[in-house]
Amino acid sequence: MVGMRDVAKKAGVSLSTVSLVVNASGYVSQEMRRRVEQAMRELDYIPNELARNLYRGRTGMIGVIVPTLRHPFFATLVSALQGRLAKHELQTLLCSTADADTGEAEYVSRLRRHMMDGIIMAAHTDHPANYWTSIGRPVVAFDRVLGDTIATVRSDHEQGGRLVAEQLVKSGTRHVVMVGGPRSQFDDRGEGATTFPTVRYFQTLGERLDAAGIRHEYVACGPVTDVEGYARAVHLLFDRLSESRSGGSAGGSAHDSGVGDAGIPPVDAIVGSDVVAACAVKEAFAHGLNVPRDVQIIGYDGTCLVDCAGLTLTVVKQNFDAIAERLAARIVDAVNEPEGRESKDGEDSKAGKEFKNAAAVDIVPVSLHVGDTTRQMA
Repeated sequence: MVGMRDVAKKAGVSLSTVSLVVNASGYVSQEMRRRVEQAMRELDYIPNELARNLYRGRTGMIGVIVPTLRHPFFATLVSALQGRLAKHELQTLLCSTADADTGEAEYVSRLRRHMMDGIIMAAHTDHPANYWTSIGRPVVAFDRVLGDTIATVRSDHEQGGRLVAEQLVKSGTRHVVMVGGPRSQFDDRGEGATTFPTVRYFQTLGERLDAAGIRHEYVACGPVTDVEGYARAVHLLFDRLSESRSGGSAGGSAHDSGVGDAGIPPVDAIVGSDVVAACAVKEAFAHGLNVPRDVQIIGYDGTCLVDCAGLTLTVVKQNFDAIAERLAARIVDAVNEPEGRESKDGEDSKAGKEFKNAAAVDIVPVSLHVGDTTRQMA
């Protein structure tokens, strides 16, 4: 087996010079580097990654925690993120909290024991902010607020809400149903504060519809991991919508069902994730409704479902490549500052370490792509 000593002998340099080239540490002249790299190629030398990582005090592993891979959004995100991390010579260690008994706890334990270099947290957590800030190791949040000293990357959901509102207002919409997660997500920190930035597109959309005098309702489903639950909610919504249009009674209030009573305009627009939108197209067909004449449908995410729903969905697209790039850049920056800085109060055991630019929030723009499921704007 070829080792560094063989490379050094072949290149006519010292063993320490080969080590500097292999580990990308310290200064080596261009000529010396060229000779070492040429010798490595000629000898078909493959660096020992375990030894290399021990030398650098790294594992080359980043934990990526998501709620579930069954949801197209997180599958698309992981795909983009894995490719971006690979460009930094980092491997992805994936955890789907819905499919793992220990959830994020096992990954945090591995991070604390230096079995990985950092964590990108993209799942809901019940742990308080001081749990995450006390880890004292690189953590970056995606679409979550984990604490004031942990960097966050998210889409511009306020912009997304504005784009949807503009499309609906200008196309003459009269009654909108928004389908999303549990209502508790809007106020899980109390006094209107939330750890779920995604709810801001519903909030912004609601404010814009209020300003335009357009009726709107919110249908709450289960957590994002309950994909079937969203399908059931949309099915129930269309059953009630059909009964309302035919003069029947759904046995519930307009606020609860999202379907108008007498004198209230019938529902003519549905907004939700791509999963919701795809289910809505299917249900509209099944109930004999024309899309977009009878009901407009707008998705939010921009996954593969856009072109798999029977009609090309009108969607707000999140920029997965840009999100992955920012997440990778943030975690790489944090890993390259492995010891962090002592917290302001100096009590590491309680407050952990702070990292450079830790409190930064990177907001990635979204865009509206008009398909076949919305009417033309007047």
